Amino acid sequence: VQPPRAFPKGSLPNDNRLQPLRTLNSYHPFKQVNSKEQWAKRAAELRRRMKVAVGLYPQPTKTPLNPTIHSKVDRGEYTVEKVYFQSFPGHFVTGSLYRPKTPSKSKHPAILTPHGHWGNGRFHDHGASNVKKEIQSGAEQFPIGGRHPLQARCVQLARMGVIVFHYDMIGYADSIQIKHRPGVRKHMNTDKDFGFFSPKAELRSQTTMGLQTWNSVRALDFILSLPDVDPKRIGVTGASGGGTQTFMLGAIDSRPAALFPAVMVSTAMQGGCTCENAQYLRIDAGNIDIAALAAPRPLGLTAANDWTKEMQTKGYPDLKKLYTTLGYPDHLTFAPFIHFGHNYNSVSRHVMYNFMNKHLKLNQPEPKERDYKPLSRNEYSVWNEKHPKPTGNQVGDPHERALVKWWDNDNKKQLRKLTPKNKKSFAKFKTIVGSAFATIINRNITQVGKIKHDVITKTKTDDHIIMACTLTNDSKKEQLPTLFIHPANNWNKQVVIYLHKEGKSALLDKNNNPTPPIAALLKQGFSVVGVDLLYQGEFNKDGKAPKYARTIHTRRGDQDWHRYAGYTFGYNQPLFTQRVHDVLSVIAFIAHDDHGAQQINLFALHGTGHIAAAALTQADGRVNKAVINTHRFRFNKLKRFDDLDFLPGAVKFGDLPAILALSAGQKILLAGEGKSIPKLTAAAFKASGHPDQLTLTTAKGDKLESEALQFISR
Repeated sequence: VQPPRAFPKGSLPNDNRLQPLRTLNSYHPFKQVNSKEQWAKRAAELRRRMKVAVGLYPQPTKTPLNPTIHSKVDRGEYTVEKVYFQSFPGHFVTGSLYRPKTPSKSKHPAILTPHGHWGNGRFHDHGASNVKKEIQSGAEQFPIGGRHPLQARCVQLARMGVIVFHYDMIGYADSIQIKHRPGVRKHMNTDKDFGFFSPKAELRSQTTMGLQTWNSVRALDFILSLPDVDPKRIGVTGASGGGTQTFMLGAIDSRPAALFPAVMVSTAMQGGCTCENAQYLRIDAGNIDIAALAAPRPLGLTAANDWTKEMQTKGYPDLKKLYTTLGYPDHLTFAPFIHFGHNYNSVSRHVMYNFMNKHLKLNQPEPKERDYKPLSRNEYSVWNEKHPKPTGNQVGDPHERALVKWWDNDNKKQLRKLTPKNKKSFAKFKTIVGSAFATIINRNITQVGKIKHDVITKTKTDDHIIMACTLTNDSKKEQLPTLFIHPANNWNKQVVIYLHKEGKSALLDKNNNPTPPIAALLKQGFSVVGVDLLYQGEFNKDGKAPKYARTIHTRRGDQDWHRYAGYTFGYNQPLFTQRVHDVLSVIAFIAHDDHGAQQINLFALHGTGHIAAAALTQADGRVNKAVINTHRFRFNKLKRFDDLDFLPGAVKFGDLPAILALSAGQKILLAGEGKSIPKLTAAAFKASGHPDQLTLTTAKGDKLESEALQFISR
């Protein structure tokens, strides 16, 4: 006997999520807004997404920087000093501090400049032969400036009266404690001693992009700690990967007054390095959206003959429209130089100088570069005999493990402080932890959209009606195979959504009759709905559920860093959250269906309790009662990026107990936790003023099904 199907055998739902996964090279257009109010709402959501993605929501505890400034080099018009400070305890940010020697009646403006992926970073030497070609092409003007272009912009800005901090990206120049992109390593993926690029780290939102972004935040703290810096005139500029850090800092921190990310912002390639990718970062967003978070602050951009070459028609018009809508059209600067390759050459630098001159109110004549005496390696490096470089456990795997552990412990302390004790603290818990999970899940019941219902097959008996149906969401391009089983008589106006790890087929026996638990629900007058969540049942051509979720890598996939999970989950929702979306779609359909169900109940007893719990947090009280069997599930137990339940960030924000806690106030029968409720969950229900809404049971199997029926029938 064939079970009722919503689609012909061998056919799949018309669901966009079955298409190939999005990548960093997909098309990433700006999401349009038409008013200041729309942008304010969109910007707040985006800014929170950026912070959640890089592990800075809430941000780590700011520990003392303990800065060291030493070994001044005097170049007449400006000086250069060596700097190192601690962004995390024991983790050093290194760089060069350029100071103008020109007297000033007021405090100096300052500019942070992350360098990007140029060879040797801050120590970059373009080479004599390359400089000749650059000068011949018009890209550079001078032999020294063209050979050391990263120094050139610092020198010119210092000559213009600006204090400049030129700092190292992770693994470049003097930043030697962690390699730039070590990637996925088996020995760094253990339960206790894990490092970056491991499932444990990703579950805690710990990434090297997050570390690098935090370094930028702390670099801003450092520059603002200097007594002669004007806090209202802070700029940031970098190119390529330095451009990524520029617009990320502008997105998450309001202190920079002007931002100039060169040759990075586009609708095409979004950033190929692990230091430019993090989970959730570019879901429903791209670099145009992230750069737009600078608005209405001044934003300067350049394009070249690289992935930014179409910026003139794809991206820039959207930014221009946004800045015009906000009333600051003159705050946006764009200069396309697509006759040059990927660069931050003299031509582009002069656009930046004029931009900063205008928006940081430098009051300088039109800036023009002159050649200069470059720093030697000894003059450049912050490490010497008096200031020895980190060694031993301060570098490599031991340092990486220690840093990740400190970050994790700091997060645990912050989470403990958020444990609800009363209604006020419960509200704060929901604001911070709740908004984090809202960002991770990325859809609530009000955002589901209109659901269309089509009956495909219909079977009647004296006791019930069985209908195989499709639920279609045209706006999301999603389609769900569903099974509705309705009592033939005496419907009590209540619906039970019955979730099962095997999908809707679990509602029927081999003869297509309702199984005993379903029959019991029908006898009590409940209508029952089963659904194939994504990659259950009819989502699989052969009927077999996949063992692992889809993931992708970048480039050839033959190096450790190519397999970084951020290349998948930075652009695609995890399967877990997509299944949560499916549950919300069913809830939304029933809530708005013309048949007039008065109450919706949720049964999740067989391997779907964690999915149901997450759906409850976004259901806005539409579910009357929920029966959840957790089977002691915890995200922290997961060991693979491609686990069907992998959910980056889930452990950082309290794991499943926190998700259950966010549903405090709703009526829940909780099974699968043994004899005690998780402490965080219990605290939240007590603090909410509704501790009696959570009922614990140790029942299993048929007894649990019976208790569940009694629970919702009361």
